[in-house]
Amino acid sequence: MKKQFVLFLLCIGVTASAQIQTYFPPADNWERKTLTSLRIDSNLIHQAIQYALTHETKFPKNLMLSQAMQFGKEPFSDPIGPMASRGPAAGIIVYKGYIIAEWGDLHAVEMVNSVTKSMLSTVVGLAVEKGLIRSIEDKVATYMPPIELTNVTTTIDQNPITQTSFIYPFDTEHNRKINWNHLLRQTSDWEGVLWGKPDWADRPSDKPDEWTTRKRFEPGTVYKYNDTRVNALALAATTVWRKPLPEVLREQIMQPIGASNTWAWTGYKNAWIVLDGKMIQSVSGGGHFGGGLFINAYDMARFGLLTLRKGNWNGKQIIAEDWIKKSQTPTTANTGYGFMNYFLNTDKKMYPSAPATAFAHIGNGTNAIYVDKENDIVAVIKWMDDKSIDGFLKLVLTALPK
Repeated sequence: MKKQFVLFLLCIGVTASAQIQTYFPPADNWERKTLTSLRIDSNLIHQAIQYALTHETKFPKNLMLSQAMQFGKEPFSDPIGPMASRGPAAGIIVYKGYIIAEWGDLHAVEMVNSVTKSMLSTVVGLAVEKGLIRSIEDKVATYMPPIELTNVTTTIDQNPITQTSFIYPFDTEHNRKINWNHLLRQTSDWEGVLWGKPDWADRPSDKPDEWTTRKRFEPGTVYKYNDTRVNALALAATTVWRKPLPEVLREQIMQPIGASNTWAWTGYKNAWIVLDGKMIQSVSGGGHFGGGLFINAYDMARFGLLTLRKGNWNGKQIIAEDWIKKSQTPTTANTGYGFMNYFLNTDKKMYPSAPATAFAHIGNGTNAIYVDKENDIVAVIKWMDDKSIDGFLKLVLTALPK
């Protein structure tokens, strides 16, 4: 049965509520609270929802076309991972753990682009906690085995032969200097070509003659948002775990927080390696070249609530609290960025209407999971024009009880 478009506003209820207890939604049963019971201004929340619906991104719903319009001028920009069309604007507002407002098709499993990066940094954090990575200051090269690629061809008599070769993505003079912290903060200036995508081809400079010849920045000194380098981190994390990262995410994060089983984390069609005799796809950290995380809004909100609660879910520490704290530590080269993809509201530059302590997991689209500890609120905002998000947040935050 086709899912129905939802426009849901909880605004009928009792008078002021008693003290709300810390709440964690069980799987398949997320409790909703009325706005009046929480002393929230229903008129302002209604305005916020209408604002979200009327400030939908102007880019096409066909994401292949949207990608071409945004990145088509970049060299080697053709998608090599799966893509899918999107629906209209959608979102959820969660206050003190309870859903208080919803709009759009929240069950739609859609591409969320670089929200994926927060999942990637999370599985790296789990590897640190497990001791698979001793310190994020360690050089990544010291953890890397030879990466065996797979490629199937046939001989003249049609007998299949599997040809393999190795790549060494951190074995250059520059790349050997890179540690896990540099990759997490997008300050590595990693050099190379991975899955057919050169690092210099992602958001290239306006000086083509320098694309392959410029001097590399010392790791940690310069920030640049670059998906090829993110994919190098995903590959390194895969070799550390010795198994697919979606498997790690499902077992360690999504199942414990009661997420659905409808999400998918994909890579590129050519990003297959052999580890311990098994073929494994190295997943991508975003949708810049296709792939990445496809997930519904409710599961996004659960992950946002987990990070709001400092990695704790109903008494169980799912992500180390120290890792959540480090993820929100400003990067020296870009104080508005923590670990990928924690965008920080440092000095209230990103969202002037929100507290400086707020942060968001953000992907192109815009897809955002807004996390606000001071107001105990999580908001999933899908397919809104990026410059309009602060206007939406201003309405929501003004509606909260004083």
